[in-house]
Amino acid sequence: MAAYLIARINVTDPEDYKAYASQTVALAEEFGGKFLAKGGTQTQVEGISPDRHVIIEFPDHQAALDWYNSEAYQRILPIATSSSERDIVIVDGV
Repeated sequence: MAAYLIARINVTDPEDYKAYASQTVALAEEFGGKFLAKGGTQTQVEGISPDRHVIIEFPDHQAALDWYNSEAYQRILPIATSSSERDIVIVDGV
């Protein structure tokens, strides 16, 4: 069953964040990940929303966890955490 990594992000340092974001697609692809949304135009229709959303589809929950916990992703993670405020979840599809 597919799983989705969903990130709600407020970027606090756009230049540093670019260094992180430019590496994520290739890394996710190594684990079968496919970006369905990565920033882009959004329309707020209810509630409070961050300035950026990311959705990555993985083959399954374990693949998403393996990507997040991989040595390669953990190497670039400090760039993201120092240049943004984020909430990230992994959700199983239906």
